[in-house]
Amino acid sequence: MAFRREGRTMMVRLRQGTAAIAGYAAHPDPRAAIANAIALVIVSNQPFYPLYLYWAVSPVISPSYVTFLSTPFFAAVPAAMRRNSLIGRALLLLAGIGNTLLCRVTFGPASGVEVFLFPCLMLALLLFRRSERALALGFAALAIISYLLPAALLGAPVHLYEPGEYAALQRLNFLSAASLTVLIGWLFVGSLDTNSRADETEGKRET
Repeated sequence: MAFRREGRTMMVRLRQGTAAIAGYAAHPDPRAAIANAIALVIVSNQPFYPLYLYWAVSPVISPSYVTFLSTPFFAAVPAAMRRNSLIGRALLLLAGIGNTLLCRVTFGPASGVEVFLFPCLMLALLLFRRSERALALGFAALAIISYLLPAALLGAPVHLYEPGEYAALQRLNFLSAASLTVLIGWLFVGSLDTNSRADETEGKRET
């Protein structure tokens, strides 16, 4: 009986926690809601990156700790979004590009970590409205410039991995960035489908 009560209590707390997170991420603007969801997904995955590195690449995981410097910024995106949607969306991109650039400096160009700039580039083109094209192009240019920075300018990495470890690290970063890109596309397609159904319903009501 005690075990069942504890189980029920844990389920209630889990539901409450899930509801609180969903409420924190909620926003009436579809673009803002998607940005919030992406930011919180990144926050939830960042603690696991050192573990992925340990399992797939090397026991030397200390360089990955730099990713936690960006965690507060990603976590603050929904709060910033409630004050100003434009600031919230810009914060997500600044956190993403900044985190990728910091990891590129830490791990070095051989790590392939710059692949995370492609989801940032995708977000730059999808998160802003037509009236905000200047910002979209500005963030896209920032992502491209970050990608093109010469390795000599970034300095030496914190730790030199073996060639096989770098290959494994490249695979890990590619799979992570690809998963994030798929998530972004999935969320935006889902938003378009919802809006299309809403438009069809509104059209039927008018007729």
